[in-house]
Amino acid sequence: MEYLIILLVWIVTLKIVWIIRDYRLLKKVTKLSRGTRTERNLVVKLLKYGFPSTHIYHDLYLKKLNGQYSQIDLVAVTRVGILVFEVKEYSGWIFGSGYQSHWTKVMAYGKRKYRFYNPIKQNNSHLYDLKKVLKHENVPYYSIIVFYGDCEFKEINYVPDGTFIVKSERIGKVIQNILNQNDPIQYHNEKYIFDILNEAALNGDNKQIKIKHIENINDMFGRNRTFE
Repeated sequence: MEYLIILLVWIVTLKIVWIIRDYRLLKKVTKLSRGTRTERNLVVKLLKYGFPSTHIYHDLYLKKLNGQYSQIDLVAVTRVGILVFEVKEYSGWIFGSGYQSHWTKVMAYGKRKYRFYNPIKQNNSHLYDLKKVLKHENVPYYSIIVFYGDCEFKEINYVPDGTFIVKSERIGKVIQNILNQNDPIQYHNEKYIFDILNEAALNGDNKQIKIKHIENINDMFGRNRTFE
């Protein structure tokens, strides 16, 4: 019994050490109050992979040319281009195509089905907005959709070039492939990129910007014009 207690204390102590270490890493980039748990987990993963904290931007509210904002989960600036992440957390079987407007998750062995907006299209809109704002930087962009949760890719096809669909536990492999299989690039004005991304990340602390962004989304989908 005494041995089991010592072992339990050791395990708990080790977990606390890991939590403190991860928190110290996380706060180099973002706050515990920003984004989702899975997004913050991905930030820590990137830092552990060796990404400089100054090259990672989380929970961005990028101001578009029309004055509205585009909310982006995560962006990393690398030697081969800009990685744009969309983070999802789902359970069940995942079905989808790059051409479809919506994908399907199936649960309870086919008894329950739910549709969600195509994450490829969703992240492509983020890439489009970034390219518009960073129009003087003609650099490669890579779209990475990361799935957390107890989900399984059953049938996903027609994934465009430069786009990657990946479970969270294999994100390191995808990033390594991108860095190894593409040539280093020369940024025209790297400081300008960092300034824009840093401003977009800081916008996430502005409550008025976040409220306005939600209002714009509701207006786009007509939610504020539906009454029960």
